[in-house]
Amino acid sequence: MKSIVKKTALFIAIAAITACSQYENKQKSDQRLVEEKVEFESTTELDQITVTGANVLHVPKKTKNISKPIAHYAIADGLVAASPMPAAYFSAERNAENYQHFKDNRIKLTQNHPVSTFSIDVDTGAYSNMRRMLNNGLIPPKDAIRVEELINYFSYDYPNPTDNSQPFSISTELAPSPWNSNAKLLHIGIQGYEIENQQRPASNLTFLIDVSGSMNSANKLGLLKSSFKLLTKNLRKQDKVAIVVYAGAAGAVLDSTSGDKKSKILQALDKLNAGGSTNGAAGINLAYQITEDNFIKGGINRVIIATDGDFNVGTTNFEQLKELAERKRTTGISLTTLGFGSGNYNDALMEQLADAGNGNYAYIDTLKEANKVLVQEMSATLMTIAKDVKIQIEFNPNIVTQYRLIGYENRLLNNEDFNNDKIDAGEIGAGHSVTALYEIVLKGDKGWLEPLKYQNNKQKSSHSDEIATLKVRYKPVDEDTSKLLVKTLNTHQLLDNIESTSHNFKLSAAVAAFGQLLRGGNMTQHFNYKDVQNLARQTISDDNYGYRGEFLQLVSLAESLTTQQANTVK
Repeated sequence: MKSIVKKTALFIAIAAITACSQYENKQKSDQRLVEEKVEFESTTELDQITVTGANVLHVPKKTKNISKPIAHYAIADGLVAASPMPAAYFSAERNAENYQHFKDNRIKLTQNHPVSTFSIDVDTGAYSNMRRMLNNGLIPPKDAIRVEELINYFSYDYPNPTDNSQPFSISTELAPSPWNSNAKLLHIGIQGYEIENQQRPASNLTFLIDVSGSMNSANKLGLLKSSFKLLTKNLRKQDKVAIVVYAGAAGAVLDSTSGDKKSKILQALDKLNAGGSTNGAAGINLAYQITEDNFIKGGINRVIIATDGDFNVGTTNFEQLKELAERKRTTGISLTTLGFGSGNYNDALMEQLADAGNGNYAYIDTLKEANKVLVQEMSATLMTIAKDVKIQIEFNPNIVTQYRLIGYENRLLNNEDFNNDKIDAGEIGAGHSVTALYEIVLKGDKGWLEPLKYQNNKQKSSHSDEIATLKVRYKPVDEDTSKLLVKTLNTHQLLDNIESTSHNFKLSAAVAAFGQLLRGGNMTQHFNYKDVQNLARQTISDDNYGYRGEFLQLVSLAESLTTQQANTVK
C-alpha cells in the first residue's frame, strides 16, 4: 500500500512540474507575441528617474497632500514577479471574478407607471469581457452580461448633429419586435458630434498602472504595456503624460512629459514588471494629485487606470473608492478604467469607479480591442462633450399598455431625478453613440401582464396619435445647469415589419436578443441563436472593422457551448 501511495505522489508531482513548465513556456511565447505586434522608435535614457532592480521609482517634486509620505513609497524588492499559476487552475479561479448582481428590468403597466427614467451608458467592458470568456470556452455568468453595454459596443449610422447649439442628435425608430409578435420595439439613438484627433483639446493624462503580482501574465501587464504604447504613438506635442504605478505601495515612474517625447514615455513603460500586493487606493490618490498639479484649463484632464481590479491592501471598500472618485470629478478630472486579465478580475469595481469618476469603462482582451478603444475611438474615450445625460420617456396609456426597458438595470433613476441637476448621470464622448431599446405593447395586443379589472382608464385624450414623449436632459461640459431636448413619437412612425427597418434597428435588436439569451432568454420566447445570426447578418455590409462579422462568430460559439453544456448535463 505504501508503495502505491509513493508512486501516486511521484506521478502527481511530475504532472504538476510538467504543467507548470508548459504554462511558463506558453506565457513567455504569449509575451513575445504581444510585444512583437507593435514596433516603435528606439528609446533613449530617462532622466530624473531612479531605477530599482528592474523597476523605476520616482517621487514627483510637485506632489503634496498625500496621507503617507512619498519618500516611504517603495516598490518592494524590485517588484519580483509572482509565480505564475498553472493553466489547470483557471476554471476554478474564474469563480473569484467579481460581478455586481442585478435582476432584469420588470414589466410596467403604463397606467400605473407611465414614466421611465435612466442614465445613459457608454461603457463597453461587458462586451469584450463576454468575448474573452466565450473564446476561452466558457459561458459567461449572467451578471457579467449588461445588455446595454453589448448594444453600445457597436457604432451606429446615426445622423450627426446639425445644430452647433447641442452636442448630439436624437433618432427614433419603431417596428415589430423580432421575438414577440404581440409587441413593438422602440429604438432610441443618440449620436455625439465627432472631432478629429488633431482638433482635440490638449490632454493632460496620467497612466495609473497596476504592477502587483496578480498582473504578472502576458494578457495582463504584457498586453497593458502594448496598449499604452498604441495610445502614446498618437499623442501630440501639446499633450502631456505622467505614469504612476502601484503594488504594495505607489510611486511615479514618469513626471508629466510632452507627448512628442515618445521615446521617454515608451522606455518608462518597457521597464515595468509585476510583483507584490495591490494598494490601488494609494495609486489613485497619487495619480489624481499629479493630474491636478499639471491641470490644463480648457483641456482634457483624465486619469486612466489599468488593472485587473484586484485591490487587496489599503482602501478596499467599494464605497470609499467610489467616494474618492466622486470627490475628484468636481475638480474637472475624469477617470477612465481599463480592465485586463481573468481569474481574479473585478468587473464590479471597474465599472463603478468609472461611473463615479465621470468616465468610461472598457475591458481590453486583445491588442485589437486596445486599438479600438485607445486609437480608433481616442476622442470618444478622452473627450467629454456632454455630462449628466439622462433620458426620460412618458408613454401614452391610451396607446401603450405595457412596456419594459431592455438593459440599463444599474442606470435606473427616480423620475424626480430627471430635473434635479445635483443627480449624477452618464457622460457622452466625442463621436460616441448611445442606443436604448424599449419593448412596448400597444392597446388591443396581448401583453405579458393581465389587464387590471378596476383601473381601466376610459378618459379620452387629445393626444390620440402620440405614442410617447421622449426627453433628454444634459449639461454642457463647462456648465452646471442642464438643458432639455424634447421629441414626440407618433403612431405614423410605426413600421409594418422589421424588414423595413434600418441596419441600426436590426443590429441593436440582434445584439439585444443575444444578450438576453446569455442572461437566460426569459423574454425572447422561441427566438434563438440562429435567429440572432440571421438578423445580424443583414447588417454585415456596414462592417468597416470586422466587429459585426466577429459578433456572428461569437453567437455561433455561444450556441455550440450552450449545446455542449446541455449535453453534458444530460
